[in-house]
Amino acid sequence: MNEIVQNLTFFGAALSIFAYILGLLLKKKFKLAILNPLLIAVICVMAVLLIGHVDYESYNVSAKYISYLLTPATVCLAVPLYEQLSLLKKNLKAVIIGLLSGVFASLTGILVMSKLFHLSHEVYVTLLPKSITTAIGMGVSEELGGIVTITVAAIIITGILGNVIAEFVFAIFKIKEPVARGLALGNASHAIGTAKALELGAVEGAMSSLAVAVAGLVTVVLASGYAHFM
Repeated sequence: MNEIVQNLTFFGAALSIFAYILGLLLKKKFKLAILNPLLIAVICVMAVLLIGHVDYESYNVSAKYISYLLTPATVCLAVPLYEQLSLLKKNLKAVIIGLLSGVFASLTGILVMSKLFHLSHEVYVTLLPKSITTAIGMGVSEELGGIVTITVAAIIITGILGNVIAEFVFAIFKIKEPVARGLALGNASHAIGTAKALELGAVEGAMSSLAVAVAGLVTVVLASGYAHFM
């Protein structure tokens, strides 16, 4: 089957899109947080590749076209933010403190856990950008000497986990303020978290979009400094 896939130009893209649509249908039908469309898509694609004995390189050659849309899609997150610009100005101080706190918490958490589990410097810098969007995180990991493929996996896992448990965490800690919910999702779970934020409301989506952009930029600045701590 691997030879057949190599001759199908859009096999990987078609498989990825079909798997994601399947995830959307399952989420809509059963309304369970664990049935995250991206998680379902990942599982389906892995299953097809394993059962069909298709190597990742063959799949990626025909799936890379989807990656071209990653950066434009991230930029489009500015639209809901623009629609809530007045709210942002009203809560500017709280937003800035929240964003910076989230970035420092993420980077410091990775530092502490890496020292606790005696991870190598390469693995440590690989995990540093786990909470920022893939488009930025890949560049950070490569610049610091990390393993880019593992960084991508860590970013995706972080995003899916945040998406799945967000409402549960908000309920436990009684977080009801839309601005706080949006900032938390975008800061911790980047674009995948923003998808959940948009489901929760327009304000949550706007604040999450802001968090994705700002947290990404601040992480780029601070990650090089944190890289020298271990």
